Amino acid sequence: MTTVRLPLFPLNSVLFPGLVLPLNIFEERYRAMMRELLKVPDEEQRQFAVVAIRDGREVAPSAPGLPDQTAQPAQGPAAGFGDDPLRAFHEVGCVADAATIREREDGGFEVLATGTTRVRLRSVDASGPFLTAELEPLEEKPGEEAGALAEGVLRAFRSYQKRLAGARERSLSSGTELPDDPSVVSYLVAAAAVLDTPTKQRLLEADDTASRLRDELTVLRAETAIIRNLPSLPATELTRGTTSLN
Repeated sequence: MTTVRLPLFPLNSVLFPGLVLPLNIFEERYRAMMRELLKVPDEEQRQFAVVAIRDGREVAPSAPGLPDQTAQPAQGPAAGFGDDPLRAFHEVGCVADAATIREREDGGFEVLATGTTRVRLRSVDASGPFLTAELEPLEEKPGEEAGALAEGVLRAFRSYQKRLAGARERSLSSGTELPDDPSVVSYLVAAAAVLDTPTKQRLLEADDTASRLRDELTVLRAETAIIRNLPSLPATELTRGTTSLN
């Protein structure tokens, strides 16, 4: 089994391959991570892994709170994730390639990264200034009938788009031609659909592209039916996630 070790960035959201991820970095553990990534030569990839939080807090508490107003909040790279960080995170995540890391005057960072490949979380190390993880890269297998399923998902997605956009023939793609590669379609739709984290995580973990597309077809049809009477829901950007405040 081939593994890689990368800095680990837990979020309350799911990152998919191809999705653009803006980050506003202000916690010291993630500032330290970005300072370390900036040491990587410009010609090399500045990579870290993103995993969705199963049980924990994206931003560590910074002041005493309920039930004990005198108890000091936990400090360190695993703060907010309990005694065993591995159990706090979903098992499958995504490698992110930081194309831009800009340091602000206050010492924080503005980061723009893109999801690249799926990985399985094998272990978490909290001994340094930020979390690192041993990760197993996951192969993306096509599965059976992925091409035909992708066509069906795109049709269902366009119908879903129009419902989200208020049934005014306004597309979320803003005139951009949608891809025809089944795996790209599966990730793009999973990222763009307005779904809860457990559903998005399930799509990320799918055994192969065809399985993900089948699941998406079911989800899109159900979601389209639900929002038929809710035409005021806002459209979302296809390949860009909301800025995460670490």
